Amino acid sequence: MNWYLEVFKKYAVFNGRAQRKEYWYFVLFNIIITLVLGIIDGATGSFSADAGTGLLGSLYMLAVLLPGIGVSIRRLHDTGRSGWWMLMALVPLIGVIVLIVFMIQDSWPGANQYGANPKGTGI
Repeated sequence: MNWYLEVFKKYAVFNGRAQRKEYWYFVLFNIIITLVLGIIDGATGSFSADAGTGLLGSLYMLAVLLPGIGVSIRRLHDTGRSGWWMLMALVPLIGVIVLIVFMIQDSWPGANQYGANPKGTGI
C-alpha cells in the first residue's frame, strides 16, 4: 500500500525515477479499486453502458490521471528513456505492447541523466 500512496505524494512530479515496484503496485491497486468501484456503480445504478463507466469510476479515473502519467514517466526514466515514449500509447496495440515491455525492464544500473538509481545499489 505504501508504494501506491508514494505515487500520490508525488502527484504531479514528472522528473526523477520510479522502481518497478512503485509502478506495478500502483497499476495493481488501480485495477482492484476500479473493479470495486465498478461493482458499486452497478449496484447503485450509476453505471452507464454508453460511457462504459459509472460516476465513482469516472471520478477515480480523473483523480489518478496525473499521478498515473507521472509514475509512468518516472518509470520510463528509470529504464533510461525519455518520458516522450508515453506517446507510443497512441499507436494502436503495438504502442501499448512496447510500453509494457519498457515498464517490465529492470532499472538502468547506477545513475543516469534522470537521477540516481532508486534501488540505491549504485551498481
